[in-house]
Amino acid sequence: MAAQPLDTDAAWELVLQAVNRTNVTLPAAGDAAISLNGHGSWQLLHPATEAAKNLLTVFLPLCRPLPRDSAPRVVGQLGQSLDGRIATVSGCSRFINGDDGITHLHRIRAVSDAVVVGAGTAETDNPRLTVRRSSGPNPVRVVIDRNRRVPESHHLFTDGEAPTLRLVAGSYQASFTELARNAVMEVPCLGDTGDGVPADPAIILRVLSDFGLKKIFIEGGGITVSSFLNAGLLDRLHVMVAPMIIGSGRPAFSLPEIDLLDDALRPKAQLINLGSDMLFDLDFSH
Repeated sequence: MAAQPLDTDAAWELVLQAVNRTNVTLPAAGDAAISLNGHGSWQLLHPATEAAKNLLTVFLPLCRPLPRDSAPRVVGQLGQSLDGRIATVSGCSRFINGDDGITHLHRIRAVSDAVVVGAGTAETDNPRLTVRRSSGPNPVRVVIDRNRRVPESHHLFTDGEAPTLRLVAGSYQASFTELARNAVMEVPCLGDTGDGVPADPAIILRVLSDFGLKKIFIEGGGITVSSFLNAGLLDRLHVMVAPMIIGSGRPAFSLPEIDLLDDALRPKAQLINLGSDMLFDLDFSH
């Protein structure tokens, strides 16, 4: 009898196995289902639905373990409307993306060591930055909060669901302090420049690397993701486009102006139908 094709739930469990393994197996049979070569390439050894194949194609490149002395792997994400808006003029952004897009977002968190947001996103949205719509571990939560503008009552500082790093003004002195379970720790590292100046992405990655955090997810907002993109520090960018036209509001990207289309960014791209949203999986690593 022909083997039952993998569905998305089974494929996701294989993805979680792949975070720390070379070969992954079907839980019921114990047979190898995916072969990984350790360098990002993989081979499916079991029949799968088209949706399951899409999930594996998007997530397996994010799972390969990284040596401690290697550069971090950095993935960004933006959820936007058809006309490139991530929020209304007043800042309302819940929810531009549909249920499938939100599930995808939570899955990226589950395969990341740390999830990073800017102070504006943290202050306005009061996010939890945990894995709730999917199985998998919660990442370390990181908020770029130079002048401590995010209220102390927000979830990141009170819910105890995962460790939280609050990056604030000051000079960075690497102490290699062990990050306590579900604790909140302030790390001075963002200099003394005014709150309107984006933090240096390279400094942020250095701090996270010192804590042993190598798979980094830049979740938002648009200015934070754009600063990493402009610095050339994004390996991949997931842009989820919702079938919605807002007509005004905050743009997804904030990058330096260019005069010629020859100067536009043209990453390797694949388009995946998530159901409620279309995903542009953009590869900047080449």
